[in-house]
Amino acid sequence: MKQHFYILIISFLIIPLCTLKAQVQELELISLFDNKLEIKVPVDFEIMSDELLKLKYPLNRRPTLVYTNESATVNVAFNLTASPANQELLNTYKSTFITTFSSFDPDAEWIDNGIKTINNQDVVYLELVTQAVDNDIYNLIFFTNLDGKLLLCTFNCSKEKVTNWKDTAHIIMNSLAIKS
Repeated sequence: MKQHFYILIISFLIIPLCTLKAQVQELELISLFDNKLEIKVPVDFEIMSDELLKLKYPLNRRPTLVYTNESATVNVAFNLTASPANQELLNTYKSTFITTFSSFDPDAEWIDNGIKTINNQDVVYLELVTQAVDNDIYNLIFFTNLDGKLLLCTFNCSKEKVTNWKDTAHIIMNSLAIKS
């Protein structure tokens, strides 16, 4: 009888753990930058207010547009920079970003980086965890060229939320499509 009790308890503990997997959030396709960029974002995200944008992002690194969840703890940011860019310059930008991040935050935990083709467009991606004032932040930064400029996109959330959001972050990146 005691054995059956232990088996029952173990079953209640182990079976739910075995069925746990990362969630993929429901996404919708949006168009940005005069319909030249299509990308998916979570359906329940809204555009971050200017007030919150000013609080969360320093002036010299403020993105053009940020989609965020209700608590502003998970973000998808877009910035069409003034920096000239084309497909041939992406590898140079990749090296520069890695060097800059490594010197700016030597304690960053690098997960991955590379260049991949998404919808016939080369896209650089940098995946890392950085330290914030009171939390570690998971970042998936990806960029390419749009209209001769560098298009910088960033997904971020706290490290403790990464299990629920990492797959979604990659789906968002892989949905990027530049339109002529």
